[in-house]
Amino acid sequence: MNQEQAKQMQSGQGFIAALDQSGGSTPKALRLYGIEEDAYSGEAEMFDLIHGMRERIATAPGFTGARVIGAILFEMTMDRDFAGKPAPTYLWEDKGVVPFLKVDKGLEDSANGVKLMKEIPGLDELLARAASKGIFGTKMRSVIDAANPQGIKDIVTQQFAVGQQILNAGLMPILEPEVTITISDKAEAEEILKTEILGHLDQLDPGTQVMLKLSLPSVANLYKPLIDHPAVMRVVALSGGYSREEANAKLAENTGMIASFSRGLTEGLSAQQSDDAFNATIDSAIQSIYDASVAG
Repeated sequence: MNQEQAKQMQSGQGFIAALDQSGGSTPKALRLYGIEEDAYSGEAEMFDLIHGMRERIATAPGFTGARVIGAILFEMTMDRDFAGKPAPTYLWEDKGVVPFLKVDKGLEDSANGVKLMKEIPGLDELLARAASKGIFGTKMRSVIDAANPQGIKDIVTQQFAVGQQILNAGLMPILEPEVTITISDKAEAEEILKTEILGHLDQLDPGTQVMLKLSLPSVANLYKPLIDHPAVMRVVALSGGYSREEANAKLAENTGMIASFSRGLTEGLSAQQSDDAFNATIDSAIQSIYDASVAG
């Protein structure tokens, strides 16, 4: 594990950009970016367009490690270039941004109020390839839709099991058991989740660390025991459907938690913007998310 990158993730001031929209979420991301579905035909064109958006963000003057300490990439992005260099290399060498890779393959059907991750075939090979390309860590998402103790136990158990596989490959796992922000029993689900995560953290080998990506909690500072746990390198927050303004306000209430926003980062960007307008918009977004991340 790159120790300079580890130090930046442990204590760097700023946030992690989530540039990892997958096949299912890409059409919506493009639509918000001003590109309708009738503007492209087939997945190849769609992914070319979303890569163009990601490259435009990553190469913007304001996108640097001074405020953006890490970035999560989609697998196809890892294998492509930013400004003529392999994307992970460009991020770290040119921008000082630590590269991560999204490794999950989507969600199973709902059971016990949660959606577990699908099996991830070929994960060891993917992790080896990611490490060879300079990737520091990974991210994988599952979803909690109810305060169901069994379901939440299952989801946390799965996250830590896959996380151990990632640790064994020498990479840093970001475990993401997302609580859906619209459910009526969100606060109760978050209490159960916190307890389950703490139990697993206590069982990790001494000196082992993971990262956590969690929904912004209903009760401010609920996750402080996780942030302070010696087995946690960093706790980051997803925007989860909140507007950037809402997400920033909630994030600022949570001491030690930093952002890892996707929609919250790209809100207001448009394919039709001039480079100057685009760069000014992303710079403003980065500053507002940075301010909320360091507020605590």
